[in-house]
Amino acid sequence: MDQVESVRTPASWVVVGLDNGGTCNNATVLDATGRYLVDNLVENPSLVTDGPESAIDQLAEAFHNILDLTSTPLTLVRAVGLDTPGPASAKGVISSKGATNFSMVSWHGFDIRSALEARIGLPVFYLNDANAAALYAHHRLFGAEAMTKSSVAAIVGTGLGGGVVEDGRVVSGAAGMAGELGHVQIPLHGVLEVGQPVPECNCGFTGDVESIASLTGIKKNLLPYWLTRFPDHPLAAEPLPQAAKQLRSYAEKEDPLALAVFEQQAKAIGKLFTIAANFTDPDAYLLGGGVVEAAPKFRQWFLNTVRENTQLRAEQQSAATFALVADLDMAGARGAAVAALEAVQNG
Repeated sequence: MDQVESVRTPASWVVVGLDNGGTCNNATVLDATGRYLVDNLVENPSLVTDGPESAIDQLAEAFHNILDLTSTPLTLVRAVGLDTPGPASAKGVISSKGATNFSMVSWHGFDIRSALEARIGLPVFYLNDANAAALYAHHRLFGAEAMTKSSVAAIVGTGLGGGVVEDGRVVSGAAGMAGELGHVQIPLHGVLEVGQPVPECNCGFTGDVESIASLTGIKKNLLPYWLTRFPDHPLAAEPLPQAAKQLRSYAEKEDPLALAVFEQQAKAIGKLFTIAANFTDPDAYLLGGGVVEAAPKFRQWFLNTVRENTQLRAEQQSAATFALVADLDMAGARGAAVAALEAVQNG
């Protein structure tokens, strides 16, 4: 378990947030006043590739270790928030077909929320990881006004996750699949070059946001096309998976090929936010993922390009904010904790 630079003991009852990932779990504690008791990542191995039994053991270990680290008695814990990558149901049941992090057959249809709840003997509330990050970003941006505001967040990673927050709460939908922003199909006019193939998503859709604005979209669709336009580029000699991962470092150096790829990604997210503007008209448009970890100049250029390609009416332009997701590495655990705190407070 990693140590943290600053820890505090609780002044009131608390909830715990657990962010389950492909490699590590991250844990945090949030007290009833809205104060986080740790300021940094607190991780342990997730062991999800070893199957459900090992993974639940590790989540329970993360839970007890974060209580020890913050000198929090178990009796003060009212609930736990848990997030995992999807696809999974709103109640925390992994897809019957599995998922990227849950590919073993023993994970297919596994109820990870109930399993953790039974293990630790406390109520567990579930979100997918992108929804959790979106919820934290919303509360971090709006603070005391969070419960009266709305936001839409796009989290760019291997895929494109996201979340829709209305009056401070994640919109989950009837089947728990609201906010699957990556699979919203967008108009491609003004995004693709003349003659550029229509991008295909691993979900089976063509022309959805994830097919463009994701690492998978770069590797599968954008980079193969742009390398035909820049055949002498150094990345042409690299295998596509490695070339895709290196692309951001080239963009930070203002490489023309890399900027062309990321400009298409930003335009696609702008199209997505334009749809959101006409569907939910949010107070804020939030952008997270690898771009947040990039060099400041490139990061600001990318956010500006997204904003420039989001078509808002004059009234919306004066009312809406564009911002980056803060504390990205901790956003999942913190968002899961926010969801648990709200669940307890609302009975």
